[in-house]
Order: sequence, then structure tokens, then C-alpha cells
Amino acid sequence: MSRADPRTRGFTLVEIMVALVVFSLAALALIRLEGQTIRSTGFVSSALLAQIVARNVAIEAVTDAQPPTRGRATGVEQAGGRTWTWVRDTQPLGDGDVQRIDVAVSDAGGAVMGRATMVRPPPAPVAQVRTGP
Repeated sequence: MSRADPRTRGFTLVEIMVALVVFSLAALALIRLEGQTIRSTGFVSSALLAQIVARNVAIEAVTDAQPPTRGRATGVEQAGGRTWTWVRDTQPLGDGDVQRIDVAVSDAGGAVMGRATMVRPPPAPVAQVRTGP
């Protein structure tokens, strides 16, 4: 009986085990990365939706016919199948006709997820209509 050439025998059990360990570590790293990606995607989605709610509340305060009352106001909005709590702070700027409006939006857990700041200009002067000569 002749022995096979040692260079053509194939892989040893130790070499196969080392290869499996290396592959397992790489696969576990990819699985953890995928989980982190899914979690961060959910956070970005929530933050974007909260930012939209904050902008909507601020734009409503800026474009409303009556200026918002100065100080703090709170409310609740429904958006994206969720309930969002907002806090609006209105402060005068300069001579008081211009208002700064800050809005912070929180999720159900109370974490602030979105903010918006806008400035409400002073009301436009009312044009007087003349009748007759």
C-alpha cells in the first residue's frame, strides 16, 4: 500500500474548525449591525414625524389670524398613528409686535423628539378705504 502525498490530503479538522469560528464571528457581527440599523431606522422615522408635527404647530401659530397668547401652551396631536404632545412657548421680540414661537414635541414616553422655532411678524397695517371725493 502506498501512502497519499501529504500535499493532497485536504483540510484537517482543526483547519475546518478555525474556518467555522471565523465565519461565525463575521456572521454575528453582521447580525448585530442589522439589528442596530433597524433600531436607528425606527428612531429616525420617529424623529422625522415629530419634526413634522413641530413645524405644523409652529406654522399654525404663525399663520393664524389671531396671534398666539404669550407664554406657554400645550396640546396633543395625532400623526402617523401616534399621539404627540407639544409645548409652544411664545415670547415677544423687540418692541413686542414680533413674536418668537418655539415648539417642542414629545413622544408618549416624554422624550423630546422634534423642535421648531419661527418668528411671527407684526400684523400688517389695515388699508383704509376711501369713499367719495
